[in-house]
Amino acid sequence: MSKFRQGAVCILIATAFAGGAIAAPCSGPQADAQAIAPGTPLTLDIVLEQVRDASPDVRRAALETRARKAEAVQAGRPLNPSIGLEVENFSGSGPLAGFDQSETTLSIEQTFQLGGKRTKRQKAAQANATLGAAECAVILRETELEAALLLYDLLAASQVADLAEQAADLADTLLETVSKRVEAGAAAPPEQSRALADAAALRAAVYQARAAVELKRYDLAALWGSSEPQFALPDIDRTALSEPRSESVREETHPQIAMAAASESARRAERDVARASFMPDLTVSAGIRQFEESGENAFLVGVRVPVPLFDQNRDAARAAGYRVDAERLNRLVVEANLLASQRVAVAQVRAARERLTLLEDAALPAARSAYDASVQGYAAGKFDLTTTLDARKGLIEASMAVIAANRDLNAESMRLRSIIGAAPFDGDFQ
Repeated sequence: MSKFRQGAVCILIATAFAGGAIAAPCSGPQADAQAIAPGTPLTLDIVLEQVRDASPDVRRAALETRARKAEAVQAGRPLNPSIGLEVENFSGSGPLAGFDQSETTLSIEQTFQLGGKRTKRQKAAQANATLGAAECAVILRETELEAALLLYDLLAASQVADLAEQAADLADTLLETVSKRVEAGAAAPPEQSRALADAAALRAAVYQARAAVELKRYDLAALWGSSEPQFALPDIDRTALSEPRSESVREETHPQIAMAAASESARRAERDVARASFMPDLTVSAGIRQFEESGENAFLVGVRVPVPLFDQNRDAARAAGYRVDAERLNRLVVEANLLASQRVAVAQVRAARERLTLLEDAALPAARSAYDASVQGYAAGKFDLTTTLDARKGLIEASMAVIAANRDLNAESMRLRSIIGAAPFDGDFQ
């Protein structure tokens, strides 16, 4: 068994019985989220704090967990007794026309669940509550990851908008150069029209890029139930997000593994309840009867036991056993899939980092140098306008590639951290 699985098994046991591995927002009452002050620049800490405290999906799952805990308490309560009052032999005919010969019986009845049914039902309800907490932890982890990815998407969108603004400014500067050359007779008038159309198109792209930023802002705020994103744009240094080492995997479980284990435990508890149903319950009654004719009283005692002649609940127990086997297989599949996802994520992080390094160290400087040379060459009449426009296009594309690579590196790092339970997905902030 791998260290990954060994650690998972250990934590699974602790999770199922102690609940220590369940994330805090899912294990108890949630405090009201503190609203982000208007104009506050977003950070990863702020975003994760908001989704942990205010995510509607997480809060709903947490409330469901509390409901299941209440059901577990209810399942452990004994059955209520029954009190009965019975009057016989009255309002008939002949000597039974009145109440002179009536018989009145007052009794109390209590059903006793044999075979440990009540204890097993309570354990099954408690296992279902543990499953609810594990399901909430999965939703929390997924919401945290989604929020982190949206944050870096927002950062990238903001960088793209800034780049669009810079590209539009470069187009305006080039338009001035083209206009001067046309006035001096060094360039044909169509070049000015071409440069003007190009500058207008790039300026229009700025508005599109800004709209994309606003869309990401609203998407992010919606994760914690806000309809008005009053926060400022992210203030994040790329270098602050270091690459988690593959060997930093700690022997602790992922919420999906905990949920799979909790589901298996819940199905096993249900199987125990079904098996306990083999034993019939015992109902005991006792009472007092008054004879109106003689004025005398008598006690009575009764016992009632159902006869499991046709239905012994064996089919339900067998079905519950099949579900236990299915959940055991599911847990093994979840462990294997997460281990595979971890290895893929490690490779993706390394590839994204190498790609970013190559773009920043080679592609972007070369594109910038080519553009600067083309602008100078065009002003001196050495290059045509097409060459200059192509060089600027190459610079923009290289800059966009750097932004995309940076976003991909952050995203893949977040996915890896989410899988291995590293900060900020270990309950702590960076």
